[in-house]
Amino acid sequence: MAFMKKYLLPILGVFLAYHYYSANEEFRPEMLQGKKVIVTGASKGIGEAMAYQLAKMGAHLVVTARSKETLKKVVSHCLELGAASAHYIAGTMENMTFAEQFVAKAGKLMGGLDMLILNHITNTSLTLFSDDIHLVRRSMEVNFLSYVVLSAAALPMLKQSNGSIVVVSSKAGKMANPLIAPYSASKFALDGFFSSIRKEYSVTNVNVSITLCILGLINTDTAMKAVDGILNMDASPKEECALEIIKGAALRQDEVYYDNSIWTALLLGNPGRKILESITLRYYNVDKLIKN
Repeated sequence: MAFMKKYLLPILGVFLAYHYYSANEEFRPEMLQGKKVIVTGASKGIGEAMAYQLAKMGAHLVVTARSKETLKKVVSHCLELGAASAHYIAGTMENMTFAEQFVAKAGKLMGGLDMLILNHITNTSLTLFSDDIHLVRRSMEVNFLSYVVLSAAALPMLKQSNGSIVVVSSKAGKMANPLIAPYSASKFALDGFFSSIRKEYSVTNVNVSITLCILGLINTDTAMKAVDGILNMDASPKEECALEIIKGAALRQDEVYYDNSIWTALLLGNPGRKILESITLRYYNVDKLIKN
Protein backbone atom coordinates (compact mmCIF):
# COMPACT_ATOMS: atom_id res chain seq x y z
CA MET A 1 0.00 0.00 0.00
CA ALA A 2 2.83 2.37 0.84
CA PHE A 3 4.42 1.57 -2.52
CA MET A 4 1.21 2.49 -4.32
CA LYS A 5 0.92 5.80 -2.51
CA LYS A 6 4.57 6.71 -2.99
CA TYR A 7 5.13 5.59 -6.57
CA LEU A 8 2.27 4.04 -8.48
CA LEU A 9 -0.56 6.52 -7.96
CA PRO A 10 1.49 9.69 -8.65
CA ILE A 11 3.00 8.17 -11.78
CA LEU A 12 -0.41 6.97 -12.98
CA GLY A 13 -1.78 10.47 -12.43
CA VAL A 14 1.01 12.04 -14.44
CA PHE A 15 0.59 9.52 -17.23
CA LEU A 16 -3.16 10.05 -17.49
CA ALA A 17 -2.75 13.82 -17.43
CA TYR A 18 -0.15 13.65 -20.20
CA HIS A 19 -2.26 11.26 -22.26
CA TYR A 20 -5.41 13.35 -22.13
CA TYR A 21 -4.05 16.89 -22.19
CA SER A 22 -0.97 16.72 -24.44
CA ALA A 23 -3.14 15.64 -27.35
CA ASN A 24 -5.09 18.91 -27.09
CA GLU A 25 -2.23 20.94 -28.56
CA GLU A 26 -3.33 22.09 -31.99
CA PHE A 27 -1.42 21.22 -35.13
CA ARG A 28 -0.86 23.99 -37.65
CA PRO A 29 0.56 23.37 -41.15
CA GLU A 30 2.85 26.39 -40.75
CA MET A 31 4.77 24.38 -38.15
CA LEU A 32 6.46 22.70 -41.12
CA GLN A 33 6.96 25.79 -43.26
CA GLY A 34 10.64 26.20 -44.04
CA LYS A 35 11.60 23.09 -42.09
CA LYS A 36 14.35 20.89 -43.51
CA VAL A 37 13.07 17.33 -43.77
CA ILE A 38 14.41 13.98 -44.95
CA VAL A 39 11.91 11.30 -46.00
CA THR A 40 13.17 7.78 -46.72
CA GLY A 41 11.21 5.25 -48.75
CA ALA A 42 9.62 8.20 -50.58
CA SER A 43 9.14 6.77 -54.07
CA LYS A 44 5.72 5.30 -53.29
CA GLY A 45 3.16 4.54 -50.60
CA ILE A 46 3.19 6.38 -47.28
CA GLY A 47 6.61 7.93 -47.91
CA GLU A 48 5.47 9.51 -51.18
CA ALA A 49 2.26 10.73 -49.51
CA MET A 50 4.27 12.30 -46.67
CA ALA A 51 6.53 14.08 -49.15
CA TYR A 52 3.49 15.63 -50.84
CA GLN A 53 1.92 16.68 -47.53
CA LEU A 54 5.18 18.32 -46.46
CA ALA A 55 5.52 20.02 -49.84
CA LYS A 56 2.07 21.59 -49.45
CA MET A 57 3.22 22.94 -46.07
CA GLY A 58 6.26 24.62 -47.62
CA ALA A 59 9.03 22.40 -46.24
CA HIS A 60 12.47 21.82 -47.72
CA LEU A 61 12.73 18.16 -48.74
CA VAL A 62 15.34 15.55 -49.55
CA VAL A 63 13.77 12.22 -50.47
CA THR A 64 15.38 8.86 -51.06
CA ALA A 65 14.53 5.39 -52.33
CA ARG A 66 16.07 2.97 -54.81
CA SER A 67 14.33 4.17 -57.99
CA LYS A 68 15.99 7.26 -59.45
CA GLU A 69 13.35 7.78 -62.15
CA THR A 70 10.45 7.56 -59.69
CA LEU A 71 12.16 9.95 -57.28
CA LYS A 72 12.55 12.50 -60.08
CA LYS A 73 8.77 12.49 -60.53
CA VAL A 74 8.18 12.78 -56.77
CA VAL A 75 10.54 15.78 -56.52
CA SER A 76 8.92 17.45 -59.54
CA HIS A 77 5.46 17.08 -57.99
CA CYS A 78 6.71 18.33 -54.60
CA LEU A 79 7.90 21.55 -56.27
CA GLU A 80 4.54 21.91 -58.02
CA LEU A 81 2.78 21.57 -54.65
CA GLY A 82 4.84 24.36 -53.07
CA ALA A 83 7.89 22.78 -51.46
CA ALA A 84 10.48 25.40 -50.46
CA SER A 85 13.01 23.11 -52.18
CA ALA A 86 13.12 19.45 -53.14
CA HIS A 87 15.97 17.09 -53.99
CA TYR A 88 16.44 13.36 -54.31
CA ILE A 89 19.34 10.98 -53.65
CA ALA A 90 18.78 7.44 -54.91
CA GLY A 91 20.29 4.40 -53.22
CA THR A 92 19.62 1.27 -51.21
CA MET A 93 19.45 1.10 -47.43
CA GLU A 94 21.00 -2.37 -47.61
CA ASN A 95 24.24 -0.39 -47.98
CA MET A 96 25.05 1.15 -44.58
CA THR A 97 27.78 3.32 -46.11
CA PHE A 98 25.19 4.85 -48.44
CA ALA A 99 22.83 5.40 -45.49
CA GLU A 100 25.44 7.34 -43.55
CA GLN A 101 26.68 9.35 -46.52
CA PHE A 102 23.11 10.11 -47.62
CA VAL A 103 22.39 12.04 -44.43
CA ALA A 104 25.53 14.15 -44.84
CA LYS A 105 24.66 14.94 -48.47
CA ALA A 106 21.06 15.80 -47.58
CA GLY A 107 22.23 18.11 -44.80
CA LYS A 108 24.51 19.96 -47.22
CA LEU A 109 21.72 20.32 -49.79
CA MET A 110 19.36 21.88 -47.24
CA GLY A 111 21.90 23.59 -45.00
CA GLY A 112 20.89 21.56 -41.95
CA LEU A 113 18.14 19.24 -40.78
CA ASP A 114 15.01 19.65 -38.66
CA MET A 115 13.25 16.32 -39.13
CA LEU A 116 14.37 12.82 -40.11
CA ILE A 117 11.47 10.60 -41.23
CA LEU A 118 12.49 6.93 -41.38
CA ASN A 119 9.97 5.05 -43.46
CA HIS A 120 11.69 2.55 -45.80
CA ILE A 121 11.39 -1.25 -45.57
CA THR A 122 12.74 -4.19 -47.51
CA ASN A 123 10.41 -6.26 -49.67
CA THR A 124 8.63 -8.98 -47.75
CA SER A 125 5.71 -11.37 -48.21
CA LEU A 126 3.23 -13.09 -45.94
CA THR A 127 4.47 -16.63 -45.48
CA LEU A 128 5.11 -19.21 -42.78
CA PHE A 129 8.68 -19.01 -41.48
CA SER A 130 10.78 -22.07 -42.20
CA ASP A 131 14.52 -21.55 -42.39
CA ASP A 132 15.06 -18.38 -44.42
CA ILE A 133 17.76 -16.83 -42.26
CA HIS A 134 18.76 -14.55 -45.14
CA LEU A 135 15.32 -12.91 -45.02
CA VAL A 136 15.61 -12.37 -41.26
CA ARG A 137 19.05 -10.81 -41.70
CA ARG A 138 17.92 -8.54 -44.55
CA SER A 139 14.81 -7.46 -42.63
CA MET A 140 16.86 -6.56 -39.56
CA GLU A 141 19.49 -4.73 -41.58
CA VAL A 142 17.14 -2.66 -43.74
CA ASN A 143 14.13 -2.22 -41.43
CA PHE A 144 16.14 -1.69 -38.25
CA LEU A 145 19.92 -1.31 -38.51
CA SER A 146 19.81 1.28 -41.29
CA TYR A 147 17.40 3.33 -39.12
CA VAL A 148 20.04 3.34 -36.38
CA VAL A 149 22.77 4.36 -38.83
CA LEU A 150 20.65 7.17 -40.29
CA SER A 151 19.61 8.54 -36.91
CA ALA A 152 23.17 8.45 -35.56
CA ALA A 153 24.42 10.31 -38.64
CA ALA A 154 21.65 12.89 -38.33
CA LEU A 155 21.93 13.51 -34.59
CA PRO A 156 24.54 16.32 -34.67
CA MET A 157 22.36 18.35 -37.04
CA LEU A 158 19.19 17.54 -35.11
CA LYS A 159 20.81 18.68 -31.85
CA GLN A 160 21.56 22.03 -33.44
CA SER A 161 17.97 22.48 -34.61
CA ASN A 162 16.26 20.83 -31.61
CA GLY A 163 14.78 18.60 -34.25
CA SER A 164 12.86 15.35 -34.52
CA ILE A 165 13.28 11.71 -35.47
CA VAL A 166 10.16 10.03 -36.85
CA VAL A 167 10.16 6.23 -36.93
CA VAL A 168 7.44 4.64 -39.03
CA SER A 169 6.60 1.29 -37.47
CA SER A 170 3.61 -1.02 -37.30
CA LYS A 171 1.17 -2.85 -35.08
CA ALA A 172 3.41 -5.80 -35.93
CA GLY A 173 6.02 -4.14 -33.73
CA LYS A 174 3.68 -4.14 -30.73
CA MET A 175 1.82 -7.46 -31.07
CA ALA A 176 2.43 -10.93 -32.51
CA ASN A 177 0.91 -11.99 -35.83
CA PRO A 178 1.50 -15.05 -38.02
CA LEU A 179 3.21 -14.97 -41.45
CA ILE A 180 5.41 -11.92 -40.77
CA ALA A 181 8.00 -13.11 -38.24
CA PRO A 182 11.10 -11.42 -39.79
CA TYR A 183 9.21 -8.18 -40.45
CA SER A 184 7.72 -8.20 -36.95
CA ALA A 185 11.12 -8.79 -35.37
CA SER A 186 12.53 -5.71 -37.08
CA LYS A 187 9.59 -3.59 -35.97
CA PHE A 188 9.82 -4.76 -32.34
CA ALA A 189 13.51 -3.84 -32.51
CA LEU A 190 12.60 -0.28 -33.54
CA ASP A 191 10.41 0.10 -30.46
CA GLY A 192 13.07 -1.25 -28.12
CA PHE A 193 15.89 0.85 -29.54
CA PHE A 194 14.20 4.18 -30.15
CA SER A 195 12.11 4.09 -26.97
CA SER A 196 15.32 3.50 -25.02
CA ILE A 197 17.10 6.29 -26.88
CA ARG A 198 14.20 8.61 -26.09
CA LYS A 199 14.80 7.94 -22.39
CA GLU A 200 18.50 8.63 -22.82
CA TYR A 201 17.79 11.93 -24.56
CA SER A 202 15.41 12.85 -21.75
CA VAL A 203 17.81 12.21 -18.86
CA THR A 204 20.78 13.79 -20.68
CA ASN A 205 18.80 16.87 -21.78
CA VAL A 206 19.09 16.26 -25.52
CA ASN A 207 16.23 18.24 -27.06
CA VAL A 208 15.53 15.88 -29.97
CA SER A 209 12.08 14.28 -30.04
CA ILE A 210 11.45 10.71 -31.17
CA THR A 211 8.02 9.82 -32.52
CA LEU A 212 7.25 6.13 -33.02
CA CYS A 213 4.37 5.62 -35.46
CA ILE A 214 2.34 2.43 -35.03
CA LEU A 215 0.32 1.83 -38.15
CA GLY A 216 -2.36 -0.67 -39.05
CA LEU A 217 -3.06 -1.88 -42.57
CA ILE A 218 -2.67 1.02 -45.01
CA ASN A 219 -3.95 0.95 -48.59
CA THR A 220 -0.60 1.21 -50.32
CA ASP A 221 -0.16 -0.84 -53.49
CA THR A 222 2.57 -2.92 -51.85
CA ALA A 223 0.50 -3.74 -48.77
CA MET A 224 -2.65 -4.53 -50.74
CA LYS A 225 -0.75 -6.89 -53.02
CA ALA A 226 0.89 -8.63 -50.06
CA VAL A 227 -2.36 -9.31 -48.15
CA ASP A 228 -4.54 -10.13 -51.15
CA GLY A 229 -6.39 -13.39 -50.50
CA ILE A 230 -4.72 -13.82 -47.10
CA LEU A 231 -5.96 -11.06 -44.80
CA ASN A 232 -9.61 -10.02 -44.63
CA MET A 233 -9.34 -6.54 -43.16
CA ASP A 234 -10.21 -3.00 -44.20
CA ALA A 235 -7.26 -0.76 -45.02
CA SER A 236 -6.88 2.89 -44.02
CA PRO A 237 -6.04 5.64 -46.55
CA LYS A 238 -2.34 6.42 -47.03
CA GLU A 239 -2.93 10.17 -47.47
CA GLU A 240 -4.64 10.51 -44.10
CA CYS A 241 -2.03 8.24 -42.52
CA ALA A 242 0.77 10.46 -43.87
CA LEU A 243 -0.87 13.56 -42.43
CA GLU A 244 -1.33 11.97 -39.00
CA ILE A 245 2.34 11.00 -38.90
CA ILE A 246 3.39 14.56 -39.73
CA LYS A 247 1.01 15.99 -37.14
CA GLY A 248 2.37 13.73 -34.41
CA ALA A 249 5.94 14.56 -35.37
CA ALA A 250 5.31 18.31 -35.40
CA LEU A 251 3.69 18.07 -31.95
CA ARG A 252 6.67 15.98 -30.77
CA GLN A 253 4.46 13.14 -29.56
CA ASP A 254 6.15 9.97 -28.29
CA GLU A 255 3.81 7.69 -30.23
CA VAL A 256 1.27 8.03 -33.02
CA TYR A 257 -1.34 5.31 -33.57
CA TYR A 258 -3.15 5.17 -36.89
CA ASP A 259 -5.54 2.34 -37.66
CA ASN A 260 -9.14 1.76 -38.67
CA SER A 261 -9.95 0.61 -35.12
CA ILE A 262 -10.57 2.96 -32.20
CA TRP A 263 -9.25 0.26 -29.85
CA THR A 264 -5.69 0.09 -31.18
CA ALA A 265 -4.21 3.04 -29.30
CA LEU A 266 -6.04 2.12 -26.09
CA LEU A 267 -5.01 -1.54 -26.08
CA LEU A 268 -1.46 -1.20 -27.45
CA GLY A 269 -0.59 2.08 -25.71
CA ASN A 270 0.22 0.00 -22.62
CA PRO A 271 0.12 2.41 -19.66
CA GLY A 272 1.52 -0.37 -17.46
CA ARG A 273 4.74 -0.37 -19.42
CA LYS A 274 5.06 3.40 -19.19
CA ILE A 275 4.48 3.32 -15.44
CA LEU A 276 7.13 0.62 -14.96
CA GLU A 277 9.59 2.57 -17.13
CA SER A 278 9.08 5.66 -14.98
CA ILE A 279 9.53 3.68 -11.76
CA THR A 280 12.67 1.93 -13.05
CA LEU A 281 14.22 5.23 -14.11
CA ARG A 282 14.29 6.28 -10.45
CA TYR A 283 17.00 3.68 -9.79
CA TYR A 284 19.46 5.18 -12.28
CA ASN A 285 22.20 7.57 -11.24
CA VAL A 286 21.25 10.32 -13.68
CA ASP A 287 24.14 12.60 -12.71
CA LYS A 288 26.64 9.90 -13.65
CA LEU A 289 24.84 9.32 -16.96
CA ILE A 290 25.09 13.01 -17.84
CA LYS A 291 28.80 13.15 -16.95
CA ASN A 292 29.52 10.17 -19.20
